[in-house]
Amino acid sequence: MNIVVVLLTFCICCFVFSMIMNRIGLKNLMISRRFLEPAVFCGEQSEMVETIINDHFAIIPWLRIESRISPYLHFGSLDNLEVRGDMYHRSLFSIMPYQKIVRRHRVTFLRRGIYNVGTAALTAGDVTGMFRSGREQSLNMSITVFPRILGPEEMPMPLRELSGSWSRERQLLKDPFLVRGIREYQPGDAMRDIHWPASARMQSLQVRVHDDESHLHLLVLINGQLREDQWDDLMDYEQDAIEYLLSLAATLCIQAMQQGMKAGFSGNITFADGPEDECAYVSPDASEGNDEFLLARFAAVKIHRVLSFPSFLSWVPIPDNTMVVVLSAYDSESIQEKLKELQDQGHRVTMYVSGGFANA
Repeated sequence: MNIVVVLLTFCICCFVFSMIMNRIGLKNLMISRRFLEPAVFCGEQSEMVETIINDHFAIIPWLRIESRISPYLHFGSLDNLEVRGDMYHRSLFSIMPYQKIVRRHRVTFLRRGIYNVGTAALTAGDVTGMFRSGREQSLNMSITVFPRILGPEEMPMPLRELSGSWSRERQLLKDPFLVRGIREYQPGDAMRDIHWPASARMQSLQVRVHDDESHLHLLVLINGQLREDQWDDLMDYEQDAIEYLLSLAATLCIQAMQQGMKAGFSGNITFADGPEDECAYVSPDASEGNDEFLLARFAAVKIHRVLSFPSFLSWVPIPDNTMVVVLSAYDSESIQEKLKELQDQGHRVTMYVSGGFANA
């Protein structure tokens, strides 16, 4: 008889506890996530810090947290973390009353973009599995992944030589009697341009900025198509070729700005945070030497074709005194015709095909 009473008492206690869990299980449970850095470069690692707080007296026997996260955010191994299909992340653990759990996830960023870990599905249950409660929580956490900047040895030789010619051309265009101001020394600056009194005041090398430097602009045009007859969007595995062109474009722009030039880019693809029928365009004057702004706009590019590339070349606005570099995965007669038109308008145009090099 005593055993029956004990079992009955145990069942009643479990039932009461389950009812309590059903009522208050997730009411005072809070979860937050944050990345240690707001922006990183493609291929780099960072930490995502996850905090779970149980702010009431009840024990949560088991808690499941499920999130849908891009497969281009690769999580390192961690206890109680299950990754299914490279996209669905599930954690399962228990929480004591008024307990705070902090977990750190090591994340590798495999592709350029802006990633938002928007929501998490929370499910709490009792020991018997009879009762459970659930809700979704918005996390409002995002991170910007800049395109990978290529080293000098990774740049194709034609583009490497092209970027080297900018420095020589900039030196030839300078008028030593027209000085616009001073700025910090950058690799490639001539020793004769160093402003020694300003360097002494600033405790770092400063150089004179000649007025003609302001007229040197670079505009990189990116073809978001792999083939001339492509109309639909590219599959994920096909986008790697365009991602490579975007890395080339970002590297050229950064190199140009480091040499005192203004740089911008455009393409027959769009921005993820803009209208889908509008081509991506950042004027060389828009960046004003702010490489972080320019890299953030590269991160926002969405590989979605808006126009055919020849039509895009007819549309794209090109400021005066701008050197144009065209990056494409293929060449065609229609592209060459449009590049000839740009050249006839007085623009200096250079085209790099991912399998070759040509001057228009």
